[in-house]
Amino acid sequence: MYRLVTGFVAYLMQKQEYSVLIMGLDNAGKTTFLEKVKSTFNRTPDVDPKSIAPTIGQNIGRITLSSTVLQFWDLGGQRDIRRIWPKYYAECHAVVFVIDSTDKERIEECWKVFEEIVTDHRVDGVPTLVLANKQDCEGAMAVEDIKQMFNQLIVGKLNVSEGAVLPISALRGDGIREAVDWLFLRVHHSRQVSHF
Repeated sequence: MYRLVTGFVAYLMQKQEYSVLIMGLDNAGKTTFLEKVKSTFNRTPDVDPKSIAPTIGQNIGRITLSSTVLQFWDLGGQRDIRRIWPKYYAECHAVVFVIDSTDKERIEECWKVFEEIVTDHRVDGVPTLVLANKQDCEGAMAVEDIKQMFNQLIVGKLNVSEGAVLPISALRGDGIREAVDWLFLRVHHSRQVSHF
């Protein structure tokens, strides 16, 4: 009887865990976003942005919200590293794609990479959040322009169950809570990922 009760209590206390991929071109602010998420929700000190180096491979961060654990996988954005991204698709519950809103010269490359991600059958039906980062910088593209590009890209082409474009400044922390709230509300309804 003791085992039954302790097993039942353990079941009730377990937290649902969801994997969120953070992708985007190099220098978009993916790692800065992850560090700001961790410091905001785990109540840890901010990491000095000057100490954040380009990601070679991946960074992992976890936060707990209510009875949910969000595990973030920050994947490096350099061209050679992007080849490993598809290995993570089948196990994700949400995709975050970070755009450097000040880098107008690479916006076409950015959308091409984004399209490669969301047209992959392994992310069919996965909530997709585009973060227009560096909105605090002079010369940043307007969020409405980025939303319009996003909508043109997904209409009739992509199997995105839910998608949104949100403005953020990962450096200052603007929009971080809104982005995580958006993810939190949607991962529960995301596809079920089999773990074998």
